[in-house]
Amino acid sequence: MPTVGFIGTGNMGAALARAAVKSPLTEQLLLSNRSAEKPRRLAEELGGSVLDNRGVAQKAEVLFLAVKPQMLADVIGEIRPVLDARRDRVVLVSMAAGWSLEKLGAALGDRPIVRIMPNIPVSVGAGVTLLCPNGQISAEELQTVEDLLAASGLVSELDEAHLDAAGGVTGCGPAFAAMFVEALADGAVACGLPRREALAFAAQMLKGSAQLLLETGEHPGSLKDRVCSPGGSTIQGVRLLEERAFRAAVTDAVIATYEKKF
Repeated sequence: MPTVGFIGTGNMGAALARAAVKSPLTEQLLLSNRSAEKPRRLAEELGGSVLDNRGVAQKAEVLFLAVKPQMLADVIGEIRPVLDARRDRVVLVSMAAGWSLEKLGAALGDRPIVRIMPNIPVSVGAGVTLLCPNGQISAEELQTVEDLLAASGLVSELDEAHLDAAGGVTGCGPAFAAMFVEALADGAVACGLPRREALAFAAQMLKGSAQLLLETGEHPGSLKDRVCSPGGSTIQGVRLLEERAFRAAVTDAVIATYEKKF
C-alpha cells in the first residue's frame, strides 16, 4: 500500500486528498502547501501529516502535484533534486492545465507520470477525472492511481489528444450547468415560485435527468421525446429553445473552450 503525497492543498488538491483517504490503498497521507494553515486543517480532518514540499517528495510513493500551472515550474525546480536522489520508484500525478506529458517529462525526468484533469464536482464525490499516463508507468501503477481517485467520481483514461475536447465538457461544463440551473430557477421565480424552492427543484431535476441517462443508456433525444406529449407544454418550451438556438449555443460554447487552448 502506497504512501500518498499532495503538494498543493487548495480546493482541488484537498478534494482529491479526501478521495484518496477513502481508498484502502492509502497507507499514509502527506500534505504540503505554500500556506501552512491549509494542510494543517486538512491533516486534522483526514489524519495526514504536514511536511514541506521536499519532505513530501522524499517520502511519497504516489505524488500528486496539485498546484496551479504557473507555480508548477518552481515546485518542480524545488523537488527535482530530491526525486533524483531517490533510488525507489515514485509515480507523479499532475493536474496542471497546459502541461503536456512531454513538457512534464522534460521537467521531471524519465519517470512514471500521469496527467489528470479533474472537475469541481469531485469535491462531492460526483466528478469526472480524465486521466492520461506516459509510457513509463506500469499497468499496476496506473490502476493504483485510478483506485486512489475512485471515490471522487468517474475516472476515465483518455488519449492526451482528446483531453482538451473532453475538458470543454467535464471541466467547463459545470459552469454551463450552473447557468442552466440558475436560468430555470429564474423562470420559475418569474412565475411566482420562491427562489429557494426554484433552485432546489432545478438542481435536483438536472441531477435526476443525468442519472437517468447514465443508468439507462438512453439517448438524450429519446428522453426528450418521451417528456414531450403531443400538444403539451414541454414541446412548446422545446420549440422556443430551438428558436433561440439553445443547442447551437451550447455546442459553440464547448468548441470555444477547445479553441481557447490553441
